[in-house]
Amino acid sequence: MSEEQTIREVMEKVQPPQLPPHRSHDPSNNLKRSDPFQFGSRYLEQGDNVFEFNAWDHVEPDDEFKEFAETQYEKQRAAPVSDFDKNRFNNDPAKWWNLFYKNNTANFFKDRKWLRQEFPVLDEVTKKGAGRQVVLEVGAGAGNTAFPLIRNNENEELMVHACDFSKYAVQVMRESEYYNPKYMVADVWDVAAERTETEDSLPPGLTDGSVDVVILIFIFSALNPKQWDRALHNIHRLLKPGGRVLFRDYGRGDLAQVRFKKGRYMEENFYVRGDGTRVYFFDKEELVNIWSRWTPEKGLQLGSGDEPSETQPADANAPFEVVHMGVDRRLLVNRSSKVKMYRCWMQGHFRKREGPAAIGQDDA
Repeated sequence: MSEEQTIREVMEKVQPPQLPPHRSHDPSNNLKRSDPFQFGSRYLEQGDNVFEFNAWDHVEPDDEFKEFAETQYEKQRAAPVSDFDKNRFNNDPAKWWNLFYKNNTANFFKDRKWLRQEFPVLDEVTKKGAGRQVVLEVGAGAGNTAFPLIRNNENEELMVHACDFSKYAVQVMRESEYYNPKYMVADVWDVAAERTETEDSLPPGLTDGSVDVVILIFIFSALNPKQWDRALHNIHRLLKPGGRVLFRDYGRGDLAQVRFKKGRYMEENFYVRGDGTRVYFFDKEELVNIWSRWTPEKGLQLGSGDEPSETQPADANAPFEVVHMGVDRRLLVNRSSKVKMYRCWMQGHFRKREGPAAIGQDDA
């Protein structure tokens, strides 16, 4: 039996835990939610037919799947990416993202209509009379965050900087019928760019303390963990005191991680896909640790394994405050093939502190 068949068989047998019934998915109780970070209210309850709906919210993996996942991780570690390929994928990530966007047209991507609900600050900056608001999206791709934002915008003083280190992605945005230079500019930029004597590390047209909101949607995971410190430096420089970071990315234990085959493991929780793009899977404590304890002077305080050190209490003097950090767990169901899929995403809302903590080494 092939590995793919084994995974499919396991996902067919998955028996997700079910809660005592309270009819959360009754249509009369399933009105559209308004609270951010709630992540849905359709709970899988005792007596439910798991194939009744396409998705269930807040479903933890069962013990059998957790054991299977650990077995998969051991197989992945035993057959890592070769040193040659590791260098090939890490040294020029833009190359692989250019190929990705060439092979996937703009129609391949869906607009992120959920952004305003999960991050109400995006509704605030687009309201009429909100005044000068600068939004930077990092890893903007085909514009599926930026375009919905400006289409629903009523603020005459809004400016969205949509940046990606794939020049092909930027070209796709600039050629879109929705591209409006009055409210949006698309540029090539690497969030982990290094500052040199001749070149700054910030995006074109932006300076220190010029951005109100930074959007990081499935972009941090595309970086080598060794690049996180540099990315945090640049984001910190760009944000105004009180500025916000809106974050969503892949969570540890997501089926996408479990399904990786041999020859895809780069480092712990860090993989390369078949198309050459990279992906990291986070957990909640790790992200809280990164965003609440990083400082320009000390960086991420990485341990010997190049991973953030053990979680410690948040540093009140650290530049970023964790406003909210949540885990979005869902059970997705293929009703025709009877396959159940555990998915997991991390979602965060961070704020650059005002006062002394807002001033870093790079800002001086």
